[in-house]
Amino acid sequence: MTSPSPQPRHAVQGTLDDLGMPLAEVTFVVVDLETTGGSPKDSAITEIGAVKVRAGEVLGDFGTLVDPGAPIPPFITALTGITQQMVVAAPRVERVLPAFLEFARGCVLVAHNAPFDIGFLKAACAAHGYAWPAFAVVDTVNLARRVLTKDEVPNCKLETLARYFHTPAQPNHRALADARATVDVLHGLIERLGSYGVGSLEELRSFAKAPTPEQRRKRYLADEVPSAPGVYLFEDAAGEVLYVGKSGDLRTRVRSYFTGSETRWRVREMVGLAERVRPVVCATGLEAEVRELRLIAEHKPRYNRRSKFPERAIWLKLTVEPFPRLSIVHECRADGAAYLGPLTSRRQAEEARAALHEAVPLRQCTQRLTLRLVETGKARTCALADLGRCGAPCEGRESTEQYEVHASAARSVMEGDVRPVVAAAQVRIDRLAAELRYEEAAAQRDRLAAFVRSAAKAQRLTALARLPQLVAARPAPGGGWELSVVRHGRLAAAGTVPPRAHPRPYVDALIATAETVLPGAVPSAIPAGAVSGGAGAEEMECVLRWLDSPGARLVEVAGEWSCPAHGAEGLRAWLDNAYAAVEPAERGAWRPLR
Repeated sequence: MTSPSPQPRHAVQGTLDDLGMPLAEVTFVVVDLETTGGSPKDSAITEIGAVKVRAGEVLGDFGTLVDPGAPIPPFITALTGITQQMVVAAPRVERVLPAFLEFARGCVLVAHNAPFDIGFLKAACAAHGYAWPAFAVVDTVNLARRVLTKDEVPNCKLETLARYFHTPAQPNHRALADARATVDVLHGLIERLGSYGVGSLEELRSFAKAPTPEQRRKRYLADEVPSAPGVYLFEDAAGEVLYVGKSGDLRTRVRSYFTGSETRWRVREMVGLAERVRPVVCATGLEAEVRELRLIAEHKPRYNRRSKFPERAIWLKLTVEPFPRLSIVHECRADGAAYLGPLTSRRQAEEARAALHEAVPLRQCTQRLTLRLVETGKARTCALADLGRCGAPCEGRESTEQYEVHASAARSVMEGDVRPVVAAAQVRIDRLAAELRYEEAAAQRDRLAAFVRSAAKAQRLTALARLPQLVAARPAPGGGWELSVVRHGRLAAAGTVPPRAHPRPYVDALIATAETVLPGAVPSAIPAGAVSGGAGAEEMECVLRWLDSPGARLVEVAGEWSCPAHGAEGLRAWLDNAYAAVEPAERGAWRPLR
């Protein structure tokens, strides 16, 4: 008996829907913006440039300056060349948006670092009541990271890619010129994508999000990682720690490094070098956050950018010498000096120092002024004494006893009583505002803000660092409690209490097994743990955020936990209100806050 022969299979031609839209038929609108800053929350658009292209042919362009409704910062003017005078007669963004949206209607938007430009456009539409169309978006940064190797380009900046592709148009931080350069970069990238078989819009958009072959090959590294809160360490074949991170679910987070959602080129490069992932399971999220900081500081992984060098924190120091001065330093020592910090940047330190100089007539020269220099007349002099800003100890006009009055006042301000600085700043702000010199008043406000914020931070950290022991609890996400034992600002132990269990035995056991922490060798006027003993400043800030979270409760406190009665902590809300009273469009300009 013979079986029936199979029926012949007929070839079926695929439809265009199956193939996707060919790139030659896609109309792209390449857009670039210039802005007054880096975030749509507190910055505005100053220029929009866009170029419409299809099949390599330019169909039109769109370019206009935009009045941001606020002063353009000097560094933005230096970068872009766009001055305040250039935008005075320019239209506001609410008049420009309809024209741009009509120009881009039905097209695919392209931008270099698309989240930045598209984020500003979406925010502007939302602020002025325009619906944001469902544009398809292509980011040339993501494409370049997938197509080009580090041997070809050191980075994916627009200037670098323009040089690599020898684009006729050169970027110069003006919107239309940068958009034209991005068009040439896009065409260069599309040519390279041909070797990957990318021929349609759908393939183009998915290509940038697809994991690299190296990412797919190393997915097995996440197989043994548990689903628990903790810290993970990527290590290379030699055991060197490449990257340290934390997560509430280690397995889910680590697996994301091997998917297309991870588009950061530095991280993809790190994954290519990694040979193992070492998880460290933690009892609570706070423990994971603290362990991450400690491991980053210990190993200084090359692919971590944050918290690698806590020893490089910036401090404002009242020096120990016959005529003390305020100095910005990178080290906090147990030398008897008064310190304020740590500060987030040198600029903040300079602003805080300027605010303190307005209130206390300390010398502002940088020389180490000894009694011998003064007696011999060899000390360098300056004009501040003639301006009434200094008592001129360098010329012998003030003795050490007379100058000590100023030094003691500065030390008192740095250790707690900030009223002299606030009063001096308020007098100057009110006078400048009354004279309609609003920008100068805003500069004084910013100085005061830098001082108040840095002093409040220092006082909070100092108060925590003084405590021999603090035990606190917070409701756990799945029920029960999270427990933390903090000694001299350092997280000494962390644990949990199961739901419906009596917490006292768990608290006692955690205290008994907690790490022994000795107080730092630094005077109590500054955060002790920032130098020796106790904890680092970042760790103490993590602990304070945890203590400020909803539902957190104090279980036991040994010692006195308080901030100075006339300290900066009580002024933070006042300062926030002062900034909130200035409309976003008027940021940088002062108006009276009455």
